[in-house]
Amino acid sequence: MPSEGFARGMLYLSLTVVGVPGNIVVILAFLLLLYQENQLLPADAIVLHLACANLLVVGVRCLLETLASLHLGNIFGDIGCKAVIFVYRTSRSLSIWLTFVLSAYQCLSIAPPGSRLASIRASVAQYLGIVFLILWLINTCMSSAAILFSFSTKNDSNLMNHGINVQFCYVHFPSKLSKEANGAAQVGRDVVPMSLMALASFTILVFLYKHSRQVRGLRSGGGGSGGSGGAEQRAAKAVVALVTLYVILYGVDNGIWVYTLTVRKTMRSSLLSDLRIFFSSLYAALSPLVIILYNRKVNSRLRCLVRLKPVKEKDTSMSAV
Repeated sequence: MPSEGFARGMLYLSLTVVGVPGNIVVILAFLLLLYQENQLLPADAIVLHLACANLLVVGVRCLLETLASLHLGNIFGDIGCKAVIFVYRTSRSLSIWLTFVLSAYQCLSIAPPGSRLASIRASVAQYLGIVFLILWLINTCMSSAAILFSFSTKNDSNLMNHGINVQFCYVHFPSKLSKEANGAAQVGRDVVPMSLMALASFTILVFLYKHSRQVRGLRSGGGGSGGSGGAEQRAAKAVVALVTLYVILYGVDNGIWVYTLTVRKTMRSSLLSDLRIFFSSLYAALSPLVIILYNRKVNSRLRCLVRLKPVKEKDTSMSAV
């Protein structure tokens, strides 16, 4: 058991070490962009919001699980379990829906000017704040079951029926029907945006394929091709990479979740729950790396910060002389 707890702690620690700094870097890069330009494009605002949600996923769940598994600190009493599971489920679902919003907006961005899709894109950009508010309200309400049914494992004497073991906490439902209804709602909350973002990504891939053929045709005909679409193509590839990562990791997560719902009695081992949390948190940890790799605005801000550091050190040394 001690070795199992240590391995579990190191697993969550790896997610924390990668995910927390990565998401903080993305957030700081966009805040620097906002400071320099006094505004953010809609796609940049969505990515910034996505990074904040991912930081909550990794920072709240993975960091606290690491501390508890390594016996460095444990807040998982009844109140702690309710708070951690509620924040985790809300931020996790926000991450899912924001990825869908990003893929849908990028899909609309390839629409020709003057078309109906282009006007929809303009409307989405205009009311983006309202979109964020609606997503927060819906996902907060759908995660409220965590406040009602989450308890510490210290009170596990009567929690062996209709419950889910998540190591330091139990999510105990009053009946089989309530467990299945809550589980179905969570699956639906994941599957709907998954299907829609897969469709949007397929549309983007078709566009990129057609565009690459057109570019090859222009080059073979001796014509030039402007660089105006380079940024859009790069952004589209980033969105497709994020969606592909999401579908793989959250597909595994939901498969394990559906199996968990079919088990009548609460499992004494938290292995399946740990696997679910690991795969869903892995998206939150790896997505900033995809953003840093593909997003030129984040890249340029990071390069500026790296260049400014040696300059400041040089100025300090010269002033000391």
